[in-house]
Amino acid sequence: MSRIGNNPVAIPEGVTVDVKDNVVTVKGKLGELKQYYDSIEIKVEDSSVWVTRSSDTKDQKAKHGLYRSLMNNMIAGVSQGWTKQLELVGVGYRASNQGQKLDLALGFSHNIVLEVAPEVVVETISEKGKNPIVKLTSFDKQLVGQVAAKIRGFRPPEPYKGKGIKFVGEVLRRKAGKSA
Repeated sequence: MSRIGNNPVAIPEGVTVDVKDNVVTVKGKLGELKQYYDSIEIKVEDSSVWVTRSSDTKDQKAKHGLYRSLMNNMIAGVSQGWTKQLELVGVGYRASNQGQKLDLALGFSHNIVLEVAPEVVVETISEKGKNPIVKLTSFDKQLVGQVAAKIRGFRPPEPYKGKGIKFVGEVLRRKAGKSA
């Protein structure tokens, strides 16, 4: 039994869910998302979405909870949106943006300029005495996570001093250095 898959997904006001030809379309005030599905059934009743499976095969059990979680993330995304914040920890690490171009100074010989997808809103916060923060906001959870992982991949945090790009609130496992 899938505990997650058996729960219905509530549809808030202002969000519409359409199911046609194995494609679910979710529209809301922030945008529109589409998701292909197979081997399970998705029904829209009253103000909730139900995900059901016809048998207990391993494939259908796996997809039951998966598609329910995807529906929940899509509905939450088009109604509230998703946000990821990255913190640049290190001396001289800076971030700035002009529209969708993110300019990162991470201690390399040249700055890294990243063209971010138009669905993702980029914002940089630089306060004196604090580490720069890159804030990513979008209605697509997968896209926000992918862009955040790409930015973090430029300079992942190292375990000795903690320098690098980390998520805000992320706890790093630190190591002791050489003992003299």
